[in-house]
Amino acid sequence: MEQFDRPRVTRRALLGAAAAGLALGGCSREEPPAPRPPDPQTVLLRSLIEDKTRLIALYRQTAAAHTGLAPALEPFVQRHTAHLDALRRLLPEDAASPSAPASPAPSPSATASPDASLSGLRAAERRAAAGRPTQMASASPALAQLLASIGACEAVHVVALGRLHD
Repeated sequence: MEQFDRPRVTRRALLGAAAAGLALGGCSREEPPAPRPPDPQTVLLRSLIEDKTRLIALYRQTAAAHTGLAPALEPFVQRHTAHLDALRRLLPEDAASPSAPASPAPSPSATASPDASLSGLRAAERRAAAGRPTQMASASPALAQLLASIGACEAVHVVALGRLHD
């Protein structure tokens, strides 16, 4: 019987081959997809909603601090609440969760400290109205139209608040 000269497989060679197989297998595995960046429209809507919520709170603080003004300020609060409702209706259902990312930068009306007075309300309304054209530039047509209406209302509020007296 003829004896064949077989190559000898060592444990080290076997382990090396197994490690190479695992490494190659790992290279072909797909990575999970990166999370999608937030939709700019949704980010803008969230920012607008936060802004309106703060403005309504400022009206309520002012009405509480100046009880004689409360009845005169109520129509302003009602208009801002209607704006807030309209903005919320444009927010996609899946974006309504609080775990969604916040806006990258505060809006102009959010940067000043609140002043619970008529002059504070006028300043907040003025800042909000002044920021609308910039916001409209990145908004969808439907949102841009709503922002134009909201900005016009805020500009009128500046004038109307100037006619009120504490």
